[in-house]
Amino acid sequence: MAFSKIIQSSIQFWLNTTGRKLDYTKLPYLKGPLAGQEIIGDAFYQKLANEENLKVVFSEDGGLLSDFNEVIDQGTPLKDELAKEIKHFYEKTAQYNMEVWSRWIPPISWFAKIIIRSVSTKMQQLNIPLSPLETSYGMTSNVIHLNNEKEEPNYVCWLRKSIKSNKVVYAGFYSAFQLDDSETKHVKVVFPLTNGNVTVILKVDLMEDGSVKLISNKRRFPGTGYYRLHQNKKGVIKYRRIPIKEVIHVFKDENNILRTDHFFSWSKIKFLHLHYKMNLKN
Repeated sequence: MAFSKIIQSSIQFWLNTTGRKLDYTKLPYLKGPLAGQEIIGDAFYQKLANEENLKVVFSEDGGLLSDFNEVIDQGTPLKDELAKEIKHFYEKTAQYNMEVWSRWIPPISWFAKIIIRSVSTKMQQLNIPLSPLETSYGMTSNVIHLNNEKEEPNYVCWLRKSIKSNKVVYAGFYSAFQLDDSETKHVKVVFPLTNGNVTVILKVDLMEDGSVKLISNKRRFPGTGYYRLHQNKKGVIKYRRIPIKEVIHVFKDENNILRTDHFFSWSKIKFLHLHYKMNLKN
């Protein structure tokens, strides 16, 4: 426990010392739920709902995005090639079960595993499986809406847990938003963390075979990236862009089964590969 606090305090000191003060008027796309000192887990959704007078609803057929076409460049000649199964998955995510396998790649993975064991497990957030056996029984997948008085979702959430351990792997918030003057929206994912959050901005790139890649890489797509937000004791929010790059490749295999290869890199050094298999329930 003491080691966990030392690691967490060191990270927060680094963010508070080196981070830039966040001005939401200049970076509106970084606005999202922030956690305090509490454990995140699945209880965070109810806490936020109580604070904003919202209702927690577990959706039976809801998706992460209401219209996946919003994040597809309508000017691309490939727009009609999008696999209908991928569109269905993002618009009806709650209808799918998930299986996941993990492969960690040294040397950066050594440090990442220390963070997960000492901080993520206790925080119940970003508790990425350290070995394939941790998720050998599969992963739960629940789409949760935090609805307003008009029964419309103010937030769309995706909660995933390891069936074997019941540990929360991801408790995130998903949306499509306008990053610039382009008609094509980006995907934003927010993961609340102690005294802040991680916000990931992704650009959807449609491939010739109808698959898609969700990419966070500011060199290829300006504005995308992995942002770490921290709120200090004075209430000031600071942020840093962390040099973590992500590529999420969603595709159909030769048997028309939906799969995803999710790669994480620190700058140019790959350190984690997650592979998902998505099947319709029932």
